[in-house]
Amino acid sequence: MWKTVKKLDGVILFVLLLLMAISILAIYSGTRFDPKLANHHVKTIYFYVVGFIAVIGIGLFNYKLYVKYAFLLYGIGIIFLILANVLGSTLNNANGWLKITESISFQPAELFKMILVLFLAHLIVKRKRGELGFWRDVVPIGLWTFIPFALVMAQNDLGNALGYVVILVAILWIGNIKLKHALIGLAIVGAFFIGFIKSYTFYHDEIFAFLEKIKREHWAERIDPWLVPEKATAKAMWHTKNAGLAIGSGGIMGKGFLEGTSVQSGRVPYTYSDSIFVVVAEEFGFVGASLLILLYFILIHRMVLIALECKERAGPIIIVGIIGMLLYQVFENVGAFLGLMPLTGITLPFISYGGTSLLINMACIGLVMSIKLYGDEDEDEWFPEEQSPSWMQRIRSLMKKKKENSAM
Repeated sequence: MWKTVKKLDGVILFVLLLLMAISILAIYSGTRFDPKLANHHVKTIYFYVVGFIAVIGIGLFNYKLYVKYAFLLYGIGIIFLILANVLGSTLNNANGWLKITESISFQPAELFKMILVLFLAHLIVKRKRGELGFWRDVVPIGLWTFIPFALVMAQNDLGNALGYVVILVAILWIGNIKLKHALIGLAIVGAFFIGFIKSYTFYHDEIFAFLEKIKREHWAERIDPWLVPEKATAKAMWHTKNAGLAIGSGGIMGKGFLEGTSVQSGRVPYTYSDSIFVVVAEEFGFVGASLLILLYFILIHRMVLIALECKERAGPIIIVGIIGMLLYQVFENVGAFLGLMPLTGITLPFISYGGTSLLINMACIGLVMSIKLYGDEDEDEWFPEEQSPSWMQRIRSLMKKKKENSAM
């Protein structure tokens, strides 16, 4: 066992240790004056200890086993999402939290990101090699993704729901989607995005009134500072405006640990979770923020190298899905405070406080470690290629038989 543990990627483990140190320092700085949050940095240490155990424990098991039973995991995940919709408690406008005890709760939407990566990899690996067919592959895969997407949207959790879409796109890309289908999809997304911006800008008041009616006005409060700041309320501008000022005031080297005036005065909300990048940028400056981004780059670079060295199909698909998930979270979280993206409540991976988010991200790294250990094994005994016809082929076959019978 020890020989196997020594084969784990040392660079990734070292990067995770550095991210842990940054997380603990930033959370301590952002919570030390709030009695309710004062021990969050200690909890983060506990979460990381459990997370490293998860990295090693999941890494020691062959990842092909997880992919083989991904359909079962998908069903369990859907049940948890439904339970969160029915019994979930509300936190920061999202009602997708399931309480285990009075002090312990978890968010099934976070768990399902890893499940979705495994399940989509399972669907693609089970089919024959070659380009993905639109009706045979892309549409069914999209429908399987839409189910959790709809359930999480019903929980008022736009950030995680969009994360599922990013995972879908990343896995379809690595799964060998046809170029023309990719271009058509890109054109549709581009047209939708441009149409959304123009419609939201032109019909802003009507849209805001509708969102108020369905009790989703906080969506507008997040979009307005990004898209139409001149129409945003003072309440909506408070978060992003103060966060931007704090980042700018950090300068090149930062104001120093525990010396960030905006962070320490409480002018920036959620400095332990959504806004933790602001803590790093104000107190450690451009250099500290750049170092953090560099650590993400090194982490993803190592994951890409592991994917390239893998000799079977499931491994690279899983890694690309995880990379897409992490890149989306980093870009959305950091971009929101640089004016590039709207606020969606997405946490910064491995840095923000949050047990569920951290443990799921660490578990995903465990999958990457497993791929490094077992990615050179033959996949046929685990995932025999699908020999039976697809559902579209069956329908066409039945229609053909009916025509032949009618002709007789």
